[in-house]
Amino acid sequence: MKSQTKMQLYSEHYVNPKTERFVNKIWCLDNSIGESLIENKLVLPNGCFNLAFVNGNSIEVHTSKAKYEMNEGVYFCSQMTNKVLVNIHPKTKVTIIQLHTWTLSMFPKYDLSDFTDSIIKINPEELPLKIQIGSDIEIILNTINTYFEALSDLHSEKNIIEKICEIIKNKEEVTVSEISDTLKSSQRSLQIKFKTATGLTIKKYIQILKFRKSVDQMVNSDLEKLKLTDIALYNKYFDQSHFIKKFKDVTKTTPKTFDPDSYFLSHKR
Repeated sequence: MKSQTKMQLYSEHYVNPKTERFVNKIWCLDNSIGESLIENKLVLPNGCFNLAFVNGNSIEVHTSKAKYEMNEGVYFCSQMTNKVLVNIHPKTKVTIIQLHTWTLSMFPKYDLSDFTDSIIKINPEELPLKIQIGSDIEIILNTINTYFEALSDLHSEKNIIEKICEIIKNKEEVTVSEISDTLKSSQRSLQIKFKTATGLTIKKYIQILKFRKSVDQMVNSDLEKLKLTDIALYNKYFDQSHFIKKFKDVTKTTPKTFDPDSYFLSHKR
């Protein structure tokens, strides 16, 4: 529906504090009462995995690797390293559970070493938590909170992947060598474990977080007051031109021509 606003199409829902250890949020793309295709909406990488429940017709997703036609069902979306284009067909609603980087490392049977910018359809019966496609958001939140609160109790100690991510989050700028020293583990061992659990190298993950932080800062501030140079230097890019280059690598546009309305961007919390 052309008149549908971004607020109606895109919504965010938040889990309990204890569950937030593993789940960042739930976001919904709702074209269930729409009569027309919603085209060319974009999503930026953010260092999270997504578990998507498609209800109704279908959603089309173009990653840097492939085009996916996602009809009704459950899908696992890997880490993305570039922007993703989304087309949502009429009479379709997608509910997406956004999982933190380390959440999949709680399930050691998954090897994600070579799995980025990709989406796979999964059998809902294989999920450790049971969610019916088309369930009301309150039921989904309740199911997720119950499951992940229990998981948090079961794993009160942080594993190596969660520790790596915590160090990266808490430091403005950090190297793999410094992480290795902090955790008293070899760089090679950390790199292998991190790539197996996330599909990303530690360096790439740091770059994604830095980029996303820059974009969020750019969108949530008045660009006339906060110049690109300030954003670049604040986020530890060498200079403005380095920031612009990295920005173009992901978005294929410059910060000046970036249109936030074309993107599904996180709400400011």
